[in-house]
Order: sequence, then structure tokens, then C-alpha cells
Amino acid sequence: MSASVVGCVGTLIVPTRGAEGAGEVLLTVRGTKETFLARSDEPLPKGTQVLVVQAHGPRTVVVEPWQHDPTFT
Repeated sequence: MSASVVGCVGTLIVPTRGAEGAGEVLLTVRGTKETFLARSDEPLPKGTQVLVVQAHGPRTVVVEPWQHDPTFT
């Protein structure tokens, strides 16, 4: 299942600490909300909208900050 979350956008519910440790991200997977451990290169605060760029095992993902471009359709 973890590969299916790559490309998903979610919200951090626990901040990431960069190299110091993982946070948690809330993602919608197959119509239900699920939490995953989230790792990032740089610390990201709670509430940040993120894009999943890699999956590491069934419940750990790598995320980057995401900002939706409303002009892109």
C-alpha cells in the first residue's frame, strides 16, 4: 500500500524535525483518513501542507512542503 501514497497531499499533524526525527502526516487513502510517520529534509511545522515524494516501508513517508498553484488546472 505504501507506494500508493506517493503523490498524495496531506497535512502534518505532528511537526517534522528534519534529521532529528519524524513527525506525522494525515493522508486520505482509499477514501479514509490515515496517519503515517513523515520524514523531511528540513523541519516543518504542524499544519504544513505536504506532498509525499517517497514511501519507506508500509507506514513511513518522505514529504516536502506543498503549495497548490490555483492557476494550474
